[in-house]
Amino acid sequence: MTRLITKDGLKKLQGEFEERKTKVRQEIAQAIKEAKEQGDLSENAEYSEAKRQQAENETRIAQLEVMIKNSEVVERNGNSDCVEIGSFVKVKFNGSEMEFQLVGSNETDPANMKISNESPMGKSFMGKCKGENVSVETPGGKVKYEILEVK
Repeated sequence: MTRLITKDGLKKLQGEFEERKTKVRQEIAQAIKEAKEQGDLSENAEYSEAKRQQAENETRIAQLEVMIKNSEVVERNGNSDCVEIGSFVKVKFNGSEMEFQLVGSNETDPANMKISNESPMGKSFMGKCKGENVSVETPGGKVKYEILEVK
């Protein structure tokens, strides 16, 4: 399944992939080597932990590889006043203003105001333009937003 992603999002995934394949793998291999040198592996907590970390790292490497392979970079049309993946959107709701970036689902980070294009909010904003009003169905009911700026 192809996932849409920004250029920055793809670079971030590729960076994590390379770091895990090189640096993290080497650190874990060193930890396993040191734990083996302690002798009896059956009761060696350091060895067990290093092997767990190794399995976790290899799983994440495989996940990243699939994510990168199945990602399609979306270039934002810089002149558009309409929301698309990569857009920074400034909105007004309930008398408050907020700004978020609409990103691909692999890049979602609500703490940093990066909202997935596949989320209810992201779907509601896709294709909408500056000046439009948008209603988003939330668990607490409908929330109405006014798009103030798209960049």
